[in-house]
Amino acid sequence: MSQPSGLPTSARIIAIANQKGGVGKTTTAINLATALAATRKRALIIDLDPQGNASTGLGIPPTDRKITAYQVLMGEATLGEAVRATDIPGLFLVPSSVDLAGAEIELVSEPNRESRLRDALRQGLDEFDYILIDCPPSLNLLTLNALVGAQAVLVPLQCEFFALEGISHLVKTIERVKKAFNPTLELHGIVLTMFDKRNNLSDMVAADVRGYFGDKVYQTVIPRNVRVSEAPSHGKPVLLYDMRCAGSEAYLHLASEVLKRERELRAAS
Repeated sequence: MSQPSGLPTSARIIAIANQKGGVGKTTTAINLATALAATRKRALIIDLDPQGNASTGLGIPPTDRKITAYQVLMGEATLGEAVRATDIPGLFLVPSSVDLAGAEIELVSEPNRESRLRDALRQGLDEFDYILIDCPPSLNLLTLNALVGAQAVLVPLQCEFFALEGISHLVKTIERVKKAFNPTLELHGIVLTMFDKRNNLSDMVAADVRGYFGDKVYQTVIPRNVRVSEAPSHGKPVLLYDMRCAGSEAYLHLASEVLKRERELRAAS
């Protein structure tokens, strides 16, 4: 996919990050992007996780990933060259590869190692409304590239006992990145995931997180849902796998809330 060079992208760039694994980060990236595409927004997912779960979850097997985020970070390909269409109209992907696991070591001695993705994003991907970056489950150089390149961070947070402790580390990292590399970076919001209404702990965690972060927590909660768990094994977002299930409805509501927050941010700027 060829892009005009030298132009800043007009897309909103949101990193989906949490240094803890198993919180629904990739599931949120895939299904939020699908829901945005369903509202006629053109969405791009950049799979920056070496595990490549977002790529697999969108039906792109490892054998079918010729140009990936790895080549983009290493300066071997432009972001536009790595973009590929998915089976979902309006949704595109920059796939991941296992080579990303070595990128951190390879980039250590390179100049501007933390801003490789930001530089790639300046190639003028103007045809997209939203670019979602699926980060790895750690605060490493790949996640740092995502935070330096993004305008905002969306944090999926599992409703479990140590939730607040984990997110406090991430918020401190966001503040450090903001101070050192990306002064406009902001916390877009926190989405509570794997919410189990039968479990008092879920209600307690939700109350604690809302008490601490207030309006930064989306009203939408993503329930623990079997269909959401099954969908990736079929290479589909849950919105395509079972649009009527509780998980699909929740992600549609989340997309609506994200778009509403976007409108409010634009009106305030």
